[in-house]
Amino acid sequence: MRIEIICTGDEVLTGKIVNTNFSYMAQKLEDVGLSVIWGTTVGDDRETLLSAFQLAASRADAVIVNGGLGPTVDDLSQEIAAQAAGVELVLHEDWLRRMEDFFTRRMRTMPPNNVKQAMLPATAEMIDNPIGTACGFAMDIGKARFFFTPGVPRELRRMLEEQVIPRILARVGQPASIHLKRFHSYGLGESHIDELLKGVELLDAEGGVKLGFRAHYPEIETKLTVRGADLADVQRKLAPCIAEVKRRLGNFIIAEDDQTLEGVTLDALVRLGGTLTVVETFTGGQIAARIAHLPGAEKVFHHGTVSRHLASLHSVTLPAELNQEATEAVTRAAREQTGSTHALVVLTELDEGPDRIDLGGSIFIGITDGERMAFRRSRILGGREWVRLGAVELGLDCLRRFLLGLPVVERIDFEKQ
Repeated sequence: MRIEIICTGDEVLTGKIVNTNFSYMAQKLEDVGLSVIWGTTVGDDRETLLSAFQLAASRADAVIVNGGLGPTVDDLSQEIAAQAAGVELVLHEDWLRRMEDFFTRRMRTMPPNNVKQAMLPATAEMIDNPIGTACGFAMDIGKARFFFTPGVPRELRRMLEEQVIPRILARVGQPASIHLKRFHSYGLGESHIDELLKGVELLDAEGGVKLGFRAHYPEIETKLTVRGADLADVQRKLAPCIAEVKRRLGNFIIAEDDQTLEGVTLDALVRLGGTLTVVETFTGGQIAARIAHLPGAEKVFHHGTVSRHLASLHSVTLPAELNQEATEAVTRAAREQTGSTHALVVLTELDEGPDRIDLGGSIFIGITDGERMAFRRSRILGGREWVRLGAVELGLDCLRRFLLGLPVVERIDFEKQ
């Protein structure tokens, strides 16, 4: 199956949305064993857009077009699709009523130009958009099946996963049930995990499991893609692989599937009936930012302090050099002075000089619940941003481990002695 993605619309001028949408689509297709062969970006120009559709129709089996389904005159996807296929645009009455209801429910009057979004090529199959006014559609142009999707990321993602990918898989005769199991880990590099998990997919003798990775520092995502005749078949194949991944990666697994490190940490605090105070220096409040906005955090997250001046941290007199004693003193004071059950302190001492690949930072982490105190010191190299991201992730992971009764100090691949 040769797949092409075409990104169109005014977003191609900035590139930000296009890059995000393209990466997301390519990744989701790869997750189910479908690879993108070509990627094209086209602005709001009729001739170049028509040429892009015609070229894709001559070389691809399936084409996903993203963008250009809006109500304004520069949204051209429906018009050019109809031209490329040699058919007329017709009013899709059902979608027009859906749009009118969409505006009515929000106590608004639908602008006249939105009618344009209900004009579809005569041969098109409508693809539902439950959260927006731009319906998608599918149609044949030349030898390829085209799938048109809105440029708004949240609308695209739902349409792609629920409707476009299943249609593409059906065209290539793939098994009806495909499942993606994901493990998020911190502390092990990609090559290290690859070595640790060698042969895991072979636990399914039928060859229905595919092992893959996606690195986005500081985390690594390990993926098990499973194909089967039905859900029971998928689960049967997946079970021994899941057990083996958990056994081999152990405490370095920080979350699974749609979970996040901060979400797992918050859930652990909720189960304990705990509350949290966070103190940060170089990380600039990014640890607090990852927790404070989550549902339920209003009952758990009590206080956050951000400072680059250690002397101002919770009225504690600190020695000239940052060390374990100083970190623990700030940690105790933070918990006691804010009334939280738990305190997390992440203090970073950055190297001097310009940003460079060998610039590093020493990270001092303290965690207490009033009875126990955990301390961890780590040194990370790689430049200012690498150190900042590492300090945020390490701090949250140490808190997760503390709350779950796991070893807080366990050497990671990213730190230096």
